[in-house]
Amino acid sequence: MVGLKPPEVPPTAAVKFVSAGTAACIADLCTFPLDTAKVRLQIQGEVRIPRSSGAVEYRGVLGTLSTMVRTEGPRSLYSGLAAGLQRQMSFASIRIGLYDSVKQLYTPKGAESTGLAARLLAGCTTGAVAVTCAQPTDVVKVRFQANGALADGARRYSGTVDAYRTIAREEGVRGLWRGTLPNIARNAIINCGELVTYDLIKDTLLRAQLMTDNVPCHFVAAFGAGFCATVVASPVDVVKTRYMNAGPGQYRNVLSCLLALLMQDGLAGFYKGFVPSFLRLGSWNVVMFVSYEQLQRAVALAQS
Repeated sequence: MVGLKPPEVPPTAAVKFVSAGTAACIADLCTFPLDTAKVRLQIQGEVRIPRSSGAVEYRGVLGTLSTMVRTEGPRSLYSGLAAGLQRQMSFASIRIGLYDSVKQLYTPKGAESTGLAARLLAGCTTGAVAVTCAQPTDVVKVRFQANGALADGARRYSGTVDAYRTIAREEGVRGLWRGTLPNIARNAIINCGELVTYDLIKDTLLRAQLMTDNVPCHFVAAFGAGFCATVVASPVDVVKTRYMNAGPGQYRNVLSCLLALLMQDGLAGFYKGFVPSFLRLGSWNVVMFVSYEQLQRAVALAQS
């Protein structure tokens, strides 16, 4: 047996809620540089108003990370971390921690097992609710991660708190919820590709008795979930990142942002930053799900 044993009594919704937020923060701490690299690659080549001179060009994941360290220092890799952790404590707690509870609500009474439709509905529901609650932290995280790519004189924010204040002052409170619709679409897709895939792979492995309910099983299921989520969500993710990072007047709406990207970069533009997206989402899923499962079992062990 690798890791802690599964508890005899299923963990409560409160335990899952707290465990999910904590596990997501652990995963963010481990993979945040990859997320920053992904954002930089996704906004590269974007037509800005006004145009910034002397922009740095990024090439590939490792090239982006090394360029950032060389031109901005190692701390730039964790630019926006505070907002990222704030986001995970509110966002992941809801979308992951409440998934099982919502799944049970959609499961017909007396059913022997939960069907695919109930899992998909649960993933969409918790993803949409989580985005609505945590959107301001996501806007600030993306803006702050992209902020370092600008020349010193053009940087918009001096810190995370300053970013919240500046966005609210210059764009109104609505600015903090900028890109909510594409983010809801993205996270509904990611939740289904991530949580539902993890759920299905884990169930299949356990029912076929190919693996036992321990760390290797969670690792395999999480890796598969990360790949599926990246493939289906990358186009929405690119549009979301560009729209949330845009200054006032750059795009009229989400559709104009999508069309600008399509005209400028073609269909390949929707998969800009795919490699760092997969590296980040794949590794994030592995760290998060393994931590999530172990944290639930640790709490159950402490309570017994």
